[in-house]
Amino acid sequence: MRIGELAGAVGVTTRTVRHYHHLGLLPEPERRPNGYRHYTLRHAVVLARIRRLTELGLGLAEVRDVLADDAGKDLEEVLTELDEDLARQEEALRARRARLRALLETEGGLPAEGPVSPELAALFAGTAHLPDSPMAAKDREIFAFLETTAPEQARQRMTSALGEALGSPEAVARAGAAYALLDALADAAPDDPRVDEAARALAGCVPPGLLPDPVALDHDDGFLRALYADFAPAQAEAFRRALEMVTRETGDTGEGEGA
Repeated sequence: MRIGELAGAVGVTTRTVRHYHHLGLLPEPERRPNGYRHYTLRHAVVLARIRRLTELGLGLAEVRDVLADDAGKDLEEVLTELDEDLARQEEALRARRARLRALLETEGGLPAEGPVSPELAALFAGTAHLPDSPMAAKDREIFAFLETTAPEQARQRMTSALGEALGSPEAVARAGAAYALLDALADAAPDDPRVDEAARALAGCVPPGLLPDPVALDHDDGFLRALYADFAPAQAEAFRRALEMVTRETGDTGEGEGA
């Protein structure tokens, strides 16, 4: 058989055959006087075995190990390990599908900032009636970012605190009023008298548990600098003042100590 006939008989491409020659998986036959390689039934048997093993999911290095043992005594061990690996992959896929189902079944639908956890998506739904508030949209983006990057304990604390901040119609109304005040500062100067009113409104919406360590919060932190830079000057000033109010109140009550 020539290479094309061999490849066609086994159901692979000639390029695959040459690749297996290059890797040393398939012995390369001698060339005949006319310059063509002549493949025997033995080559076809080995090539067919390589195809079966790769279709089972073995890597080419594992295939080489199996083929190197003429008695095939290691094949059972290799296939057992492959079966165990596939079982782990199946479990991981089931877990991923469960998370996807939970997201698809989120009450109120998936938020624009998704994918986020079902818990955070449900909280975002509480401010869904504020689609024209740029500050509300930015806030949701920030919380989605924090949920992605924060450690598990911090994520749970954030979700719990947000549930407290948005857990009632009255709380959502307060958040809406604070967003409106902040939106109105988009073109204002940092010393605008409305900044203090917006800061007080924002501070009134932020439960202390939302901050990781309010007493020790460093306003020169890189994340906070990036956060402020993303806001208009007056909005950034309102956020600074609000954080100062929240940290001062927490320090006065002794909360956050030992965090």
